[in-house]
Amino acid sequence: MVYGLFLTGCGPREPVVKIGFVAPLTGDQAPQGQDMLHGAELAVEQAREQGPVLPGHRLELVALDDQRSPTQAVAVAKKLVADRDVVAVVGHLNSSCTMPASAIYHQARLLQITPVSSNPQISRQGFDTFYRTCATDDLQGPAAALFIATTLNARRIFVLDDMTTYGRGLANEVIKKLAALGVDVIGHEGITQGDKDFMPVLTKIKALNPDALYFAGMFPEGALLLRQRVQVGLAARFVGGDGLFDAALIELAGPQAAEGAYLTTIGSDIHQMPTAQAFLTAYEARFGPVGAYSAYAYEATSLAIWAIRQAGVKDRAAVLAAMKTLKDYQGLFGLQGFDERGDSLIRDIGIFTIHDGRFAFVKTATWD
Repeated sequence: MVYGLFLTGCGPREPVVKIGFVAPLTGDQAPQGQDMLHGAELAVEQAREQGPVLPGHRLELVALDDQRSPTQAVAVAKKLVADRDVVAVVGHLNSSCTMPASAIYHQARLLQITPVSSNPQISRQGFDTFYRTCATDDLQGPAAALFIATTLNARRIFVLDDMTTYGRGLANEVIKKLAALGVDVIGHEGITQGDKDFMPVLTKIKALNPDALYFAGMFPEGALLLRQRVQVGLAARFVGGDGLFDAALIELAGPQAAEGAYLTTIGSDIHQMPTAQAFLTAYEARFGPVGAYSAYAYEATSLAIWAIRQAGVKDRAAVLAAMKTLKDYQGLFGLQGFDERGDSLIRDIGIFTIHDGRFAFVKTATWD
């Protein structure tokens, strides 16, 4: 799937400068991927309204589908690298896709900004082409653990994850912090993305009588866990990570089954940020309700556009060099900046609950 304007006819084609965009645009995670794409599209549309990002060039967004598959992520990364008009990439959604793709972009010296891949190990590879606009799971995990222990007062926790780079990494961070807090982790198991029947593992967990069940994974499996835990009569509080933060979770699980669940997010509530109000108005007028990751994709794309304007030429090395000069960029979440690894200096973690069929913001969390 490719989005962009392609001119035909006998005349010369208008010069273009391209930003690649990659996320799961089909399959079970498509709701999040499409919401991210809309954020990127809005950033590009607004940039075009401000005039050419480079003299004589049209800005084009090239969107590709990685199908949440690491193998496919590498394939589309190579496709973007082969297109010399592409000078920056916004993507991917899943850490398991960003991790292998980041090596492809680094080898090509192509700027990559992931909106939401939160596994901390990605930036620890030492790739100076890598940036991300979200907080990392070594903050999100401890924040969830602290909330479970001190606000929910849970003492016996069972942990599930989806065995992906994101899910297993986040689960391990939660477990590490729970252990430091003296909370008993009575079990830790993995499930597989795409599976539909979690009744056996939930029945096993019920027999252990935990106070809380923590799940590190994505919303399609999270919704099934929420619904099936009711069917087996598991009374434990349900807590999850940001991969659950999509309206489709509530729709798939059903409002009653989802009621009272908690989740952490890799940022605070976008609706409460004064710097994001113009974005929210424009996005909702163009696409409808903002998705969980729409703002992050908008931010990442806007940063790529800024770097291209600063570079002043269609050259990957110049765009990457321009990105390295960024400091105190006024973004949606406040003054944006990055550390030496490319991790965002904005490190808010939010906590939400599900109430009356909607996500309700609880508070901005702490992790120590």
